[in-house]
Amino acid sequence: MEIILLERIEKLGAIGDIVTVKDGYARNFLLPNKKALRSNNSNKKLFEANRAKIEADNAARRSDAQSAAKDVDGTQIILIRQSSNSGQLYGSVSVRDIVDALHADGVTAVSKAMIVLERPIKTIGLFDVRVSLHPEVSVTIKVNVARSPEEADLQKDGVDVMSAMFEKEESGFTEDYDPNAEPGEIAAEPVGEEDEAEA
Repeated sequence: MEIILLERIEKLGAIGDIVTVKDGYARNFLLPNKKALRSNNSNKKLFEANRAKIEADNAARRSDAQSAAKDVDGTQIILIRQSSNSGQLYGSVSVRDIVDALHADGVTAVSKAMIVLERPIKTIGLFDVRVSLHPEVSVTIKVNVARSPEEADLQKDGVDVMSAMFEKEESGFTEDYDPNAEPGEIAAEPVGEEDEAEA
C-alpha cells in the first residue's frame, strides 16, 4: 500500500515522503495512529494544503521532546530482581517495569511506546536502553538490574558482580594435588616439620 508519511518514521522516511509498506502495517499501525495517509489524489492535495501546519506541529513536538530529553538522558534506574546463581533472572525485565521505575524517579515524560528494548533483559547487569521521545529525538538511559541494592551499587561502580561471585567461590576451596599419585588414590599428606622432629 502506498502512503504519505505525516511524521518521520525510522527506517521508512520523513514527513511528506510517499512510501510503499505492507497493507497490515499501514492498516493496523500507521493509519490508526495518524502517522500516515493513504496515497491518493485527494489526500495528496490535503497534505500539501496542510503541509506548513503539519511541519510546524512536528517542530513544536520536537522542541518539547528536546527539553524533556535533558531530564531523561543518562538517567539510571535500579531494578531489584531475583535470579539464579548464574545471574539468569526468574522472568525478564519488561518495558512496563522500566517505565514504572522512571515514573517512580519522577521522570513522567516517558511512555511505554517510547522505550526501545532491542531484546528482553534476562540477566543481572547494566544495560543501555534507548528512549525515543520523538521520531527525531532519542536518548539513552541505564538500567541496573541487580539482586540487592548493595549489588546495584557495586555494578554502578563498574564491578562485574557475577565474575566476582565465582572468583570468591573458587578461592574458598583448594584440592591437594600429588603428581605421583595413582588415579583414584587420595593425595598423601605432606611430611611436615613436626613429623621430622618425631623421627
